[in-house]
Amino acid sequence: MGAATAEARVLLSQKAALALAFPSGAPERRTAFLTDEQVLIAEKAAQSKLDSKIWTYYADGSTTAYFESHLVRTMNETIIVVVGADAKVRFVEVLSFDEPDDYLASKRWLKQFEEKPLDRDLALRRGLRNIAGATLTAEAVSRGVRRVLAVHQILNAKPAR
Repeated sequence: MGAATAEARVLLSQKAALALAFPSGAPERRTAFLTDEQVLIAEKAAQSKLDSKIWTYYADGSTTAYFESHLVRTMNETIIVVVGADAKVRFVEVLSFDEPDDYLASKRWLKQFEEKPLDRDLALRRGLRNIAGATLTAEAVSRGVRRVLAVHQILNAKPAR
């Protein structure tokens, strides 16, 4: 028998995800380079480590979309987190998921992120329900959403006067 090849299971393309986030047209692609200080602030706010100082995102003035990839158990998952001008989550969708289907977050479970800001309740067993039998997925997604919202706050911080 030959070695099995690992292949990402794409559930939603990046193009389709951006069309959901920006139905009225193409957003502007932007790249942010966080400073060491900004990374520390974001990690503290998210209660999770950032994997990179470089964040690419898409914006149209009132909506911003971030693609966030993370390890679930031993395999990767990529989600899109769409944030409104009020810094609350508009929606979360799974783009790719390499773990077994039994661990995949349902659309119904993902809906609980809608209209949530980054606060202490944006965590499992606080303001978010767990996924029975898929706690690692639930933790990975909630940490990913918190990281996105923390970075979003930094990128959209109003300068002090």
